[in-house]
Amino acid sequence: MPIVGGNSLKATGGMNAADTQYQADLGITDSGVQEFIEDTINGGHGINDRSLVTVMAEQSSDAIDWLTSIGAPLPKVAATGGTTHKYLHEPEDGSAVGSYLVEKLNAQAEKLGVQILLNTKATEILTNDGAACGIKAESTEHDYTINAKSVIIAAGGFGANFELMASFNPALANAVTTNHAGATGDGILMAEAIGADTVDMDQIQLHPTVYQETGMLVSESVRSMGGILVNAEGKRFCNDMSTRDAVSNAELEQPGAYAYIIFDQRIVDDLKSCQKYISNGLTVSSDSYEGLAKEMGLTGDAAANFVETMNTWNASVAAGEDAEFGRNNGMDGDLSTAPYYAIKIAPGIHHTMGGLKINTDAQVLDTDGSIIPGLYAAGETTGGVHGGNRIGGNAVCDFVVFGRIAGSNASAYAAE
Repeated sequence: MPIVGGNSLKATGGMNAADTQYQADLGITDSGVQEFIEDTINGGHGINDRSLVTVMAEQSSDAIDWLTSIGAPLPKVAATGGTTHKYLHEPEDGSAVGSYLVEKLNAQAEKLGVQILLNTKATEILTNDGAACGIKAESTEHDYTINAKSVIIAAGGFGANFELMASFNPALANAVTTNHAGATGDGILMAEAIGADTVDMDQIQLHPTVYQETGMLVSESVRSMGGILVNAEGKRFCNDMSTRDAVSNAELEQPGAYAYIIFDQRIVDDLKSCQKYISNGLTVSSDSYEGLAKEMGLTGDAAANFVETMNTWNASVAAGEDAEFGRNNGMDGDLSTAPYYAIKIAPGIHHTMGGLKINTDAQVLDTDGSIIPGLYAAGETTGGVHGGNRIGGNAVCDFVVFGRIAGSNASAYAAE
């Protein structure tokens, strides 16, 4: 690829973490490590590797502190879909977390003198007596043999490899994806070629708010700040802040299998990603609920339903209770600040929960459950952390926590 960052560059929400100083400063005292663990496992339908989830949660606060130390603070804290508490840490200015962190991490890599080869594809992991000892790679200009004492795979998932995804779920062969073109699972396949095991490869997540024409994801933060979903009849149809799979499945049951995400100027002012949706032509807008219904193409009963839905939602926020669907987070502000916005969305492929099987030291395991010496992995190229469904904000936590573990342990192994 010609740029660094991969799917991380496209992340729009934040990073989940527990027991952080930022939470303490905001008076958030109920979002602890154990709650984080249980929310993650419940969201993943109980098939997560609890040992990996525990490490991620326990080291998440240190990871936030480390990011702060390199000039990448995430001081804003909010809720995210499928959680019971506020864990989501975001940039102060409302920037999308992915591009924000990739810029800071890339600067740190340059500061440390790390050489990054762009437009260069790794093709093979080299081994010696069963231990990883380097890679082969190629570009349009050179073939490389890079010898090393340890290897870290952080090549992302396979959410743009439709052939591979369809081998697990044929219904996904023609689906829209939010993934970048390089998310083809090459790191997983190279490791499998030297005996690495995989886990949860059939667990492929749909994200409920994807603009179908371009595959652009509409951030979960829009809903965590008070946005709602309505169907073609102008009605809410689920707990908008439930897990991604639950909301996606609910959308697919609606007329036309799509919905609209609704937000207002208050959210636009606080969330930079909304400004991108507007400038890229994803939105329709109006200064009134009636006008927005018209812009959405709602008429008759559907238009009247929409106005009623908006008024009911604002009353629910004021009362602090969603009597219709039991939503219990993302209700800190109503939708009463004009202009009002809508984006037509439907589910799209977002995250592949499966990948290489690792232990809590980020070491890759073979099909016998033994460690492959010198081989480490982190991020979406691994499986086990997210189980059957990933909670929004956990991908960033996953790659930061286990990326640090992999880097530290690979360095120590190479120094032996």
